[in-house]
Amino acid sequence: VQLQASGGGLVQPGGSLRLSCTGSGLTLDYYAIGWIRQAPGQERLWVLCISSRDETTHYADSVKGRFTISRDSAKNTVYLQMNSLKPEDTAVYYCVADLVYYSDCMAPNFNSWGQGTQVTVSS
Repeated sequence: VQLQASGGGLVQPGGSLRLSCTGSGLTLDYYAIGWIRQAPGQERLWVLCISSRDETTHYADSVKGRFTISRDSAKNTVYLQMNSLKPEDTAVYYCVADLVYYSDCMAPNFNSWGQGTQVTVSS
């Protein structure tokens, strides 16, 4: 069981990036999937989550209106679309999962983590 995050990079303020989270050995549709980020010297911050069955989404206030989380079941992938990026969005972004069948985002227990992908927003 492994989560794999990709798609990070360097982008200018106001730009966009799309991160991908793929699952190896598990079907992501069955689980709540989230993104957590950590900036240098700061605590980890939960950013977004998408529930399993009804695909309800939850966003941190700091990213509402700019970030979107979605699923592509055929590709067993969860995407994080990031628009209007700001320098304060710079962080390592981790794809995480609550490996309980049909878990949701109300009180997730993210017990599976992928390796992070670096997002740097700078001019």
